[in-house]
Amino acid sequence: MDFKQAKFKAAYGTASQLPASLRPEVSFAGRSNVGKSSLLNGLFMRKDLVKVSQTPGKTTTINFFEVDVPVSGKGGATFVDLPGYGFAKVSQAERERWGELMERYFTQDRRFALVVCLVDIRHDAQALDVQMLEYVQEVGLPWCVALTKADKLSRQQQLKQAASLRRQLKVPPEVPMVITSASSGAGLDELRRTINAAVEAVR
Repeated sequence: MDFKQAKFKAAYGTASQLPASLRPEVSFAGRSNVGKSSLLNGLFMRKDLVKVSQTPGKTTTINFFEVDVPVSGKGGATFVDLPGYGFAKVSQAERERWGELMERYFTQDRRFALVVCLVDIRHDAQALDVQMLEYVQEVGLPWCVALTKADKLSRQQQLKQAASLRRQLKVPPEVPMVITSASSGAGLDELRRTINAAVEAVR
């Protein structure tokens, strides 16, 4: 799959707006300040296809991107940028709307290929991260973990923290946990290979 061939498709603010799932979907979920937009831009090898906000919690919609979809419309994959969770400076009603939107998305009949759960490698596991990983397992979705912002740590610190987070998050040994940095590009090729394998598995 050619990750450079990515195009923004649409953004949806309510579950009823979500389109039918026509091709394998790779979904990205994480806390509001985990660096999700930057990681997606890194995967796509683009600077600003996915808008990076200076204000965490700004993304309030589910954003769809088509990746390597030929003119025939057959093949390729859909990448789904989910609203970040855990940002305090929004109303309770807005947090509930986000939660309902994500839950309705995950419980629809869709061609889920992989849920990429993003976790900031610099910090110990947060309760919401644990809940997210427990949820994707509970509903039986294929998943992996992408540890973000690795450039902020030395290689030795990265490995130590990754091992600690695998224990804290109770990530089984067979589930990929990829150390990444959108800034340096570290781990992005490995994450692309993980995504490619997951997409091919559901074709």
